[in-house]
Amino acid sequence: MEIEIDLDDPTPVFTQLIAQIKSAVATDMLAPGAPLPSIRQLANELEINSKTVAKAYKLLERDKIVQSKGYRGSFIHTDAKQYCHRDLKQWATDKLTHCIDELKAQGVTDSEIRVAFGNLMNNKR
Repeated sequence: MEIEIDLDDPTPVFTQLIAQIKSAVATDMLAPGAPLPSIRQLANELEINSKTVAKAYKLLERDKIVQSKGYRGSFIHTDAKQYCHRDLKQWATDKLTHCIDELKAQGVTDSEIRVAFGNLMNNKR
């Protein structure tokens, strides 16, 4: 897995790191039990502060994406994928809610929204 940090992005670096690790877990690029680079190693590779990586790992551990095994290192939690999907579902719900609110503000009816959504979903399969 290759992580890329965009220093010009207003998103905090630790948030970018978390998002990329979660994405890699959700798309099976990182399997349960897979080792992660050490904090120092990843910080050196990305040329960022080790405290930034430590913060990201700590938050990922809190969210049950990463499991720390002391001196042996950090690994992808066995149930990580289910927790990544929860976040993706919440993100999708938030996006759809925002979109629906915009459509309703423009006068689109609930049934028109349902038909349009159904048509899009049928075409995307």
